[in-house]
Amino acid sequence: MKFQRTDGKNKDFIENCRLLDMDLDRRVGKKIERDKYKKYNQLDEIKEAIVVYEGKRVIGGGAIRRYDDETIELKRVFVHTEYQGRGIGSRLVALLMEWAIELGYKKMVLETGELLAESCAVYKKLGFQVIPNYGPYEDMPESLCMAKDLKSWRQADAG
Repeated sequence: MKFQRTDGKNKDFIENCRLLDMDLDRRVGKKIERDKYKKYNQLDEIKEAIVVYEGKRVIGGGAIRRYDDETIELKRVFVHTEYQGRGIGSRLVALLMEWAIELGYKKMVLETGELLAESCAVYKKLGFQVIPNYGPYEDMPESLCMAKDLKSWRQADAG
């Protein structure tokens, strides 16, 4: 398995995001109006992304995007259904946190939803805490926002 750093213009990353959107439409599209999220999921501002490969096959991906001078946002994390439950998502998010630390960020935020129980479990396992909805998600009660102090990740990682 290979975790390759890239950016939001990478064709494999773009395809993984398309599959993520299809999965979200299937899983939560009947309960949540997903169109209002599209403007927050544009790939043109993504400079740091990771695509996960098994051989030549894309099996997942995710990205980080600057939120402010000290905070980076986790975006577009998705592991293909048949590969979920193998720790790939946890490893992917951990690598994105390490990259954020390399870039000098002190905190990571993310938006997910309570309906996405598997994702929430991965984030909680990695030490993310539920926070009040931030920025564009403040008036979206179906959103669940989380944050992680990256300084504590570095200390835990080093220990």
